[in-house]
Amino acid sequence: MPQKNLLTRYKTVSTPDDKSPTVVDLFCGCGGLSLGFQQAGFKVLAGIDHDKPALQTFQKNLNTHALDLDLADDNWVEKCEEQIGVSKIDVLIGGPPCQGYSLTGTRNPNDPRNKLYNSVFVGIEHFDPEVVLIENVRGMATLFSGKAKEQVINEFESRGYEVSWGILDSAEYGVPQHRLRLFFLAHKQSQIDLPKPVFTKDNFITCEQALDDLHPLDIEKDQFESNKYITKPISIYQKLMRSSGLKEVSNHEATRHKQFVIDTIKLVPEGKNYKSLPPGVGTSRTFNEAWTRYHSKKPSRTIDTGHRNHFHYKQNRVPTVRENARLQSFPDHFEFCGTRTSQNRQVGNAVPVLLAQAIAMQIKKDVFDA
Repeated sequence: MPQKNLLTRYKTVSTPDDKSPTVVDLFCGCGGLSLGFQQAGFKVLAGIDHDKPALQTFQKNLNTHALDLDLADDNWVEKCEEQIGVSKIDVLIGGPPCQGYSLTGTRNPNDPRNKLYNSVFVGIEHFDPEVVLIENVRGMATLFSGKAKEQVINEFESRGYEVSWGILDSAEYGVPQHRLRLFFLAHKQSQIDLPKPVFTKDNFITCEQALDDLHPLDIEKDQFESNKYITKPISIYQKLMRSSGLKEVSNHEATRHKQFVIDTIKLVPEGKNYKSLPPGVGTSRTFNEAWTRYHSKKPSRTIDTGHRNHFHYKQNRVPTVRENARLQSFPDHFEFCGTRTSQNRQVGNAVPVLLAQAIAMQIKKDVFDA
């Protein structure tokens, strides 16, 4: 799909109303998955999480219930129903923590956080959704001989659902970031497919196309913060991110690095990582993502929650919250709450909005508009 079609593909399909399919989002975080569904015309009734700053962000931007509930306690369903006022919903979505299966985590199948998957099935039995979508790390599909994946599929099938699953790369759906995530899509009536990729390496959205209308923030010149755009939207992607017509942007504040850190960042070529540093430099961090500078002509690497492993493609600093939010396809009107550490965690934990919207559009077309 040509980049010029990005605006028409991802414009809000319809404004959610009382006739729109309803959604509850478990482990909602700041709301990337919910926002994608909302932009596709679904009515998000509630997001549930235990992270207070993330819930504050969710409430501020999604304008719906942001519920601080313990999803490990099965009574969460009654408390949720009391708040949203309905006992039946159309779609249940969420990304249960699964650090035991993460490629960068402990890979411990007995990690108690993995058991939070059960909350999804408690929600299914209570709210009887037509469709269920689960997002998780791609490592879950193969580690431990795929037993975790098969268990999730079996849980769905035992409740009468047909299941599709796949690993999707957000860059193939118009997001300026390579982020591979596992999705389970379950439907009561018949198997429905995850959306097909629409972009290839020949027309991926690049970091430069995503970010170069934002103030560059040269911290060596004491430029640490700016809410001003430096140009009108240059790329199609920038037009999409600025489609609400805002004149200023939030959450665009640079981290104050020590000079030796700046000097080390300067040594990392565009698109390279710690392996390109001189011998003896940057030895404190030598894992794969350490000291990685984004490439201006390519999508970014996967946005993480710590934000200190990656560098701007031109500036000698880590990306701002707004820059990472752009790379996660959050529109500029989406404002993040809490400390900057919390904001970076919220952005890094989120499902890319346009990927979520692509999946939501496919569900709406195959199930609710059929």
